[in-house]
Amino acid sequence: MVAQAPSAHPQRLVIGRVLRPWGLRGGLRIEVLTERTERFFPGAEVYIQDRLYHCRRVRWEKEGLILWLEGVDTLTTAQALRGHLLEIPFTPPPPGRFYHFQVLGLEVWTDTGQFLGHIREVLETGSNDVYVVHGPQGEVLLPAIDAVVQSIDLDRQRMVVHLLPGLLS
Repeated sequence: MVAQAPSAHPQRLVIGRVLRPWGLRGGLRIEVLTERTERFFPGAEVYIQDRLYHCRRVRWEKEGLILWLEGVDTLTTAQALRGHLLEIPFTPPPPGRFYHFQVLGLEVWTDTGQFLGHIREVLETGSNDVYVVHGPQGEVLLPAIDAVVQSIDLDRQRMVVHLLPGLLS
C-alpha cells in the first residue's frame, strides 16, 4: 500500500499545497501532503494547476518546507500561487498494489457474500497495512495480506475478503 493524496486531475497526484509566499524572491512555504518527502528535490517537476514548474531549491525547516520554483522569483508571482496544489504525474503502482486513496471508500464484502462496510482508513504497520472498515458490525480491522484480501476491483469500488478465524470477534 502506498500513501498518497488524490488529485482532481486523474493523471496526477497531490504532494503539497502552497500556504503562502516566503521572502521577497519567490520562495513558497509548502504544506506537504505526501509521506514520500523525497519527491521534493532540486530539479523535480511539479504542476500547479496546468503549468509545469521545476524546483530550483528546496529547504526543509522545523516548520516545514520552503520551495523555490523556476519562473517564480518575486513576491507577486509567489502570492498568485497561494492556496494552489502541487501535483506530480500519476504513476500507477505495481500490479497488486494500490495507493491508499484508491481503496478508501471501497465496499468490503466477504467471499460468502456478507457486506462488512466501507474502508474508512488505512493503518500502516511494520509488516502490512490494516484496513479500517466501518459497517453494520461496527469497526472491523482487516490485515492487508493475501490470505485475507481476495480481490480489489477499483471499477466496481469493491473489495472481497476471506475472514480468517477471529477477525470479527
